[in-house]
Amino acid sequence: MSWEMKCPDVFLGLACQFIPPFPWRRDLVIPSVLRLPLNFAPNRLQADLAHLQSQQWLPHFNTRIYDGDWSGLPLRAVPGSVIPMYSDPQAETWEDTPLLQSCDYFPEVLATFQCPLLAVRLLRLGAGSVIKEHRDPMLSPEHGEVRIHVVVATNPDVECRIDGVSYRWAAGECWYGNFTLPHSFTNRGTTERLHIVLDCKLNDWLRGLLEA
Repeated sequence: MSWEMKCPDVFLGLACQFIPPFPWRRDLVIPSVLRLPLNFAPNRLQADLAHLQSQQWLPHFNTRIYDGDWSGLPLRAVPGSVIPMYSDPQAETWEDTPLLQSCDYFPEVLATFQCPLLAVRLLRLGAGSVIKEHRDPMLSPEHGEVRIHVVVATNPDVECRIDGVSYRWAAGECWYGNFTLPHSFTNRGTTERLHIVLDCKLNDWLRGLLEA
């Protein structure tokens, strides 16, 4: 299991604080992957993407689990963090970055989610690049935090695999995945794959969305 995705302090020689499970109704069965009933305008997503393309994209800090270009821009981050791309499980304060505030549509997308937002990143997987199979701990309804992907730009040769099942997501779609399960992303196409990746605290609104 790769814990660096959620807790890079492990390989910095620091202790990662254990986060206790979130109270969850055990009689509810949430699928490992769900296309959520939220849809966004691909042309408006890509207009904001074009606005940000000239920024300095940050290589993902977990270099062990990918080949090629996996990089991003922080849209919500811990103020003053030395690793603004890191979703710090011990952080209590998150705020929109100037990059998000400079966009027209991305703030509207984030406002759709009526739940507390932690780290939000625009993540790019370059053509020919691979995110190797790994697990992200404590990203499940049982732990009170889930990860959601909004697809900004993609191509037919981008594959997501979660728990051995292959998925191909389209621009404008919104997907939940249980990323505590083994998962990987592969871009065999000739164009970039771009997702807004949101780490969300579970509340009644989000629970209702997953249960529906």
